[in-house]
Amino acid sequence: MTPDPALVVRPLSGPQELDLFDRLDYVLDHELADDLATGRRRPEWMWVALRGDRLVGRISWWTGRPGTEPQALDFFDLAPDLSPEEAATTGLRLLRTASAAVLRGGPRPEYGRFMPADWREVPETRAYLETLFGILESTGARPLVERLRLEWRPGTPVPEPTGRLAFRPVRDREDLLALMTPVMEGTLDAHGQADLASGLSSREAAELHYDEELAHFTTPREWWRIAELPGTGEPVGFVVPARNNYHPIIAYIGVLPAHRGRGHVDEILAEGTQVLAAQDGVERIRAATDLGNVPMAKSFARAGYVNFERSVNFVWDAPGTQGD
Repeated sequence: MTPDPALVVRPLSGPQELDLFDRLDYVLDHELADDLATGRRRPEWMWVALRGDRLVGRISWWTGRPGTEPQALDFFDLAPDLSPEEAATTGLRLLRTASAAVLRGGPRPEYGRFMPADWREVPETRAYLETLFGILESTGARPLVERLRLEWRPGTPVPEPTGRLAFRPVRDREDLLALMTPVMEGTLDAHGQADLASGLSSREAAELHYDEELAHFTTPREWWRIAELPGTGEPVGFVVPARNNYHPIIAYIGVLPAHRGRGHVDEILAEGTQVLAAQDGVERIRAATDLGNVPMAKSFARAGYVNFERSVNFVWDAPGTQGD
């Protein structure tokens, strides 16, 4: 790749340059100012590609836990009027240069992108996204999973309990891990499958999920529910309603293998939805499931969740330098 002497690739000098970063558009732009103020994002993690005063590309990393290393690459945009050749050379230089400086040869976090639900049917959108994905793949990334992004809105009916299940709060970490472990067996979730394929046991994969995500929710643990058979107390599944940094969410839902295929997931999802809907000021509840997890997608649809977007995750499996 021949360097373009007219292209300047650099990090933001500080929050005062957020207006420069905002010259391109993405659905998470409205979160940037608060992310910077709270430490979820840093100016030195936010890079721009410039030709003169014109912004032709941008990239940024994010963390859900201020003070830690980047957890995700979640912004990677190019000016939509670039030719395919300009987009490829600009994007590759931006990605390599910024990655080398930000990650310093360390592990590459996943790349995540939110996309319109019909992105494949709109030629301009598809061409743009496939250009970005091609740049990622040229550096060794591969697509891990495409997901449905889902939303429940106030006024949508929540199914009434049938009496087939009883619910109780989760007591402690071990109480939930004891159920998360068997749920990992036969999981249709691509991230869970990747954890198991890496050599982790079902218990280790469950612990990783709990410690890296669930343990960091600040909303009440009393919201978390375990579903049991009435009378016997035999566990059937669980649901983790919570609020992340941005929205109320159904963070995790699972049915134990022995109880799958009996429709229990609908009632468990309804319980989690009801817990969140009962809180003050809830304007929406967000959730997501893998495109390939058809049973879970159908359950969300029956519960009134609308597929408003899709997302995709890319991963770098092989170690290597960031700026070659």
